[in-house]
Amino acid sequence: MKKYRFGLLLCFVFVIYLFFPTLGSTETITAFIGSATKPALEEINRLYTELYGIEVIAHYGGSGTMLSQMKLAGQGDIYLPGSPDFMEKAKREQVIDPDSIKIVAYLIPAINVQKGNPKNITSLKDLIRDDIDLVIANPRVVCVGLYAVEIFETNNLSSPIQPKIKSYTESCARTANTIAIGGVDVVMGWRVFQYWNPDRIETVLLQAEEIPRICYIPIAVSRFSANKDRAVHYAEFIISSQSRKIFEKWGYITNEQEARKYAPHAAISGEYSLPQGW
Repeated sequence: MKKYRFGLLLCFVFVIYLFFPTLGSTETITAFIGSATKPALEEINRLYTELYGIEVIAHYGGSGTMLSQMKLAGQGDIYLPGSPDFMEKAKREQVIDPDSIKIVAYLIPAINVQKGNPKNITSLKDLIRDDIDLVIANPRVVCVGLYAVEIFETNNLSSPIQPKIKSYTESCARTANTIAIGGVDVVMGWRVFQYWNPDRIETVLLQAEEIPRICYIPIAVSRFSANKDRAVHYAEFIISSQSRKIFEKWGYITNEQEARKYAPHAAISGEYSLPQGW
C-alpha cells in the first residue's frame, strides 16, 4: 500500500511539473516577442537567467499575434514586437506603458534568396518574373510582411507582384525558414536573415531609394505586469551593452547611424496602414 501511495505521489508530481513547469517559482518574466529577434533573444534570455536567476518565459510569433495573445490572456510583463507599427497599436489599446518604450535594434528590409542565388535575383523588379516563386509574411500580423507591402506600394509594384505571391507565413522566423529549406525562390525579409543561417540564406539588398522606412525593434513593459520593477530590469538588460553585443553577433544593427547607411533618406519609426486588398 505504501509503495502504491508513493507511486501515485510521484505521478502527481510529474504531472504538475509537466503542465506547470514554473509553479512554485517566484522569479519569472513573461515576454511576448515578435520572432524577428528570436535567435538573439534566446541567447540573451539564457544569459539573463544565468546572471539573475530569473526565468524568462518567452512566447514567440508574429508581432500582431503576440499582442492579441497577451491581451486575451491579460498577462505578461514585456511586449517586444518586431517593429514600431505594432507597438503603436499596443499603445493605442493601452496594453503597454508608453513611457517604458525603448529601442532595441534596427532592421533593414531586404530580399532573401537561397544561398548562391540560383535564380540570379538582383533587384526588386525581378520578383515579378514568371520563373520566380515568392513568399511574404502575413502583413496583418507580421512586421516583415507589413514592410514588404509598404515597399511594393511605394515602388508601384503591388499590382504585378501580389498575384505572384505563393503563400503568406505567420512569423518572421517561419519566413526565414521557408527560404532556408529551399521551399521557395525568394522571400521579402530582413537583411539579418542571412546571419541566422549563413549556409542557406543570402541577402540581396534593395536600393536606398526603394526603402521608405527603416524598421526598429521596440520593447515596453506591459500594463498587465504584476512586478513592474522586475519587468523594467529585464527591459534595461535587453538594451544593455551585454545584450547589444549578442544582437550584433547575430547580424542586428544597434545604432541608428549604421542603419541609415542602407537608406539615408528613409523614415525611422512611424506606423504604416495596410491598404485595402491586402
